Amino acid sequence: MRSAEFDKEYVLRQAMTTFMQYGYNKTSMQMLTKATGLHPGSIYCAFKNKKGLLLGAIQQYQHDRNRQFETLFSQHSNTRDALHALLEVIVEECLNGESGQVCLLTKTLTELVGQDHEVSTVLAKNLNSFENSLASIINTGIQNKEVTAHPDAQERAQFLAMGIYGIRTYAATRRDKVILEQLSEQLLRTALT
Repeated sequence: MRSAEFDKEYVLRQAMTTFMQYGYNKTSMQMLTKATGLHPGSIYCAFKNKKGLLLGAIQQYQHDRNRQFETLFSQHSNTRDALHALLEVIVEECLNGESGQVCLLTKTLTELVGQDHEVSTVLAKNLNSFENSLASIINTGIQNKEVTAHPDAQERAQFLAMGIYGIRTYAATRRDKVILEQLSEQLLRTALT
């Protein structure tokens, strides 16, 4: 049997957007076929089921975010500027309405916690990867004497990740640029002090 040909990244990004907008449980196969442009048979053939499509979308989401962070971090010569730029991107996403979708990882984890071990494990792994990326940037700052060694990079990254999730959640109900910028500045100052 010949496999269907389609732009997999496009399909996964369309599915990602749909899952972020409606959540996993409220996203129907009909919604996914409309969003992706694929027939239900093609989705089942390529991804097995809705859960398989979600797992693919999570993988694509993490790949896209990693690429975005690598590009962002490579444009700055010091840790504070790199993390400040990241927080600016997050605030901008919040102001552009993307905060209502929170983040595919946190939204799906919140929705499916305790319901699906495989999805929860993949989500936790991806969130941990984000935290480790933050720790790597902070560790570079510690090595370059831009940031003190205590608390360590991992502890600072955990605090920063928690604050980022909090800003996204806060912005879902209070989309105020001045407040979000103040919160992100306070978060960065606290994380790096």
